[in-house]
Amino acid sequence: MSALERPGATLITIFGAGGDLTQRKLIPSLYNLYLDKLLPEHFMVAGLDRSGMNEDEFRQHLREGVDTYSRRGKAEDAPWRDFASHVSIFKADLLSPKTYTDIAERLASKENEWNAEPSCIFYLAVPPNMIEIIARGLTKARLNIERARVRIVVEKPFGHNLDSARKLNQMLTESFHENQIYRIDHYLGKDTVQNILAFRYGNTIFEPIWNRSYIDHVQITVAEKLGVEHRGGYYEGAGALRDMIQNHLLQILCLIAMEAPVSFNDNEVRNKKVDVLHAIRPIPHDQVHRYAARGQYGAGWIEGEQVCGYRQEPGVAQDSCTETFAAVKLFVDNWRWQDVPFYLRTGKRLPSRISEVAIQFRPVPHQTFPLAAAPELRPNRLLLLIQPEEGILLRFEVKHPGSTMTLSPVMMQFSYREAFKTPSPDAYETLLLDVMKADATLFMRADQAEAGWSALAPILEVWDSTRATDFPNYQAGSWGPEEAEILISQDGHGWMMPTYMQCEKDAAVCRVTTEPKT
Repeated sequence: MSALERPGATLITIFGAGGDLTQRKLIPSLYNLYLDKLLPEHFMVAGLDRSGMNEDEFRQHLREGVDTYSRRGKAEDAPWRDFASHVSIFKADLLSPKTYTDIAERLASKENEWNAEPSCIFYLAVPPNMIEIIARGLTKARLNIERARVRIVVEKPFGHNLDSARKLNQMLTESFHENQIYRIDHYLGKDTVQNILAFRYGNTIFEPIWNRSYIDHVQITVAEKLGVEHRGGYYEGAGALRDMIQNHLLQILCLIAMEAPVSFNDNEVRNKKVDVLHAIRPIPHDQVHRYAARGQYGAGWIEGEQVCGYRQEPGVAQDSCTETFAAVKLFVDNWRWQDVPFYLRTGKRLPSRISEVAIQFRPVPHQTFPLAAAPELRPNRLLLLIQPEEGILLRFEVKHPGSTMTLSPVMMQFSYREAFKTPSPDAYETLLLDVMKADATLFMRADQAEAGWSALAPILEVWDSTRATDFPNYQAGSWGPEEAEILISQDGHGWMMPTYMQCEKDAAVCRVTTEPKT
């Protein structure tokens, strides 16, 4: 999140470079940073993989990824050739000590060639079971000792539960100092997620009402149309609660609920997030059913296309009890948020791909107008749209044109697309640049990762020990199981249907359409 300046000389080593993450996200993001002249003057990307790809095959494989997944579309020949000249592939056995001594020799060679001391970033685009092996190998080769120059990036999932997260943190901190470890959650790299902080602390009008006196409840929704696709094997060991709520949705909750940091220092911001997680009300094991609901999709229809149920997906057990939908109710027990419910939900094979935060304010305390003037006086609502539409909406009541006093709800709208006329960078662009600059503001600290697991531990333990007997319990193309509706309706609320911003091609304003359900 630091200013747009070029970092110093950098050597990036990607473990598992032949995989999907490197082709879809890492290289397209690095290439866009290169086009924006934000990469260092001296840089190298060294890919390590078990595959037998030679350098030309590897670069072609990466270019196909850029052509398919980059926000800029297909790469032009000349700039791609120049960028690709900084990219190499090395066949490596991650169990062999020679792999790590080769990295050390490569780093020393670049120091001499560039006449500079480069930062060395180790990006672990590998399965979780390889993290310890790589960390130990780097340590034995003494590639961990330059605290100011060496960083290791670890992808989610960071552990499987609280105990495994603690063990992973302990293992990593035996080899690396905490300020060298970057636990990445790509959601925090999104402009619209970072904009929550800008909106709250760059303006004065909302902060005075950002508390239990004015806010009734908060809903955070991350919905996906896709199923598990080719990730069935991974998803069987994860599920929606671990895969999405424990990281992405809890991160968003922290940004909504945190206190104002004294400064924009990375540890100061992260301290405030950890305070939120520590304040989450513990959930008694025998009350989990009142705080959480789970579901698994069956066969159904998505946009007119019939799709199979989760248990028919490749790599999924025919009697699987892995949840593909999870909804939880959390309370943040502190002065600002006492007794304000935060409802979090996520699921696969839902009707649309959308992420948004809905902040519902309390209703007006007194009905000033006659019932005929305002038969459905609705509370104010603030919507923070994260994806695919990016923006902010505020619902409030106004007088409808005419000779009588009649109130109607309207939306005040901000759209990233209309306001800035430029696409937002991919989240990985922001995060990779921050790693190169040693700015850890958008990355999880060890205590934050553990506090997130701790908050959800009772739900995980009950769900892991209790077999779901009603799976599948929602059709693909629906908004989830009935249990999720019961979860929120017991408090007198209902899930808000997502709000879609549809920008007219030739208009300067956005037309907002809201589905009827409130």
